[in-house]
Amino acid sequence: MKKKPILERIGDFMEGKGFYIVLFLCVAAIGISGYYLFSSLDMGDGDAAVAAPTQVVVMPTVQPVKPTVAPTPAPTAKPTPAPTPAPTPATPAPTPAAPAASVFTWPVKGQVVADYSLEVLAYDETMGDWRTHSGIDIAAPVGTQVLAVSAGTVASVEQDDLMGTTVVIAHAGGVESIYANLAAVPTVEAGDQVSIGAVIGAVGTTAVAESARAPHLHFEMREDGESVDPVSYLPE
Repeated sequence: MKKKPILERIGDFMEGKGFYIVLFLCVAAIGISGYYLFSSLDMGDGDAAVAAPTQVVVMPTVQPVKPTVAPTPAPTAKPTPAPTPAPTPATPAPTPAAPAASVFTWPVKGQVVADYSLEVLAYDETMGDWRTHSGIDIAAPVGTQVLAVSAGTVASVEQDDLMGTTVVIAHAGGVESIYANLAAVPTVEAGDQVSIGAVIGAVGTTAVAESARAPHLHFEMREDGESVDPVSYLPE
């Protein structure tokens, strides 16, 4: 009997029992493949878990730090300031008393033989001309005592070329009294304090400019340096 070629025999086998064997093998292969597939998945997970490096995070232990509180210095007692003494009210300086109104008297008693005249010219028999007269001439015998017309200070004692021996007394309020044609040596000196009625000299004949007149006292007064009529100060 002629043998069939191998391919035909395989085909016949497959048509018979071989079909079931092949089917079984396929199912077994699928099962095995599935087993290994699932096994590989499980192993992969396990290997990955094992292979992955374990990171250990070490958390530093933080010790609670107590805040350092600087010790509060004990309050230093402030020295109690000494009480400031109340200022003593300054004692007001005593207000100088206003000078009392000066009282005047006549320097000599006698007749006025030449009046005060600054605006109207008067005839001067000694000089033989017309001129002003800055005082009054009071007739009095030579040697008659001449008195201070008010209290004051002797400002000067002079020898005037025209009016002879002359004494000037300063009074309160800027008033001055002038006594001329006195005897050569008066009884006071500059700086002397005199009271009203004090003797300052005597009537003389030393005034060359009035030598033609009878013996007399030439008397003038000034207020703040300006010539004034003496009669306005002397009592009536």
